[in-house]
Amino acid sequence: MTTTILRLPAVLRERARSRSAHYLDIQQGLFTHPVQIGLRAVGWPASEVTALNAARIAGKTEAEIRELVAKLEAARKLAA
Repeated sequence: MTTTILRLPAVLRERARSRSAHYLDIQQGLFTHPVQIGLRAVGWPASEVTALNAARIAGKTEAEIRELVAKLEAARKLAA
C-alpha cells in the first residue's frame, strides 16, 4: 500500500488556509500533527488531509473534528 505524503504548500492549497491558520488548527487539535520525513522536512499523509477536508465539508463540529484527529493520529501508531 502506497501512502502519499504532502508537503506544507500542497496541504495549504488543499485546505485553502494560510500557514499561520494551519498551525493554529494543529495547536487547537483541529488538524493532525505533521510526520517527520527527513531531518528538516515534514509532511502530512494525503489520506488524513482528505478525511479532514471531508469532515469540514460535511459540517462536522469542532468536537467531532478533534475526535477524528485523535483517531487518525492513533491509527498512525497502530500502523507503525
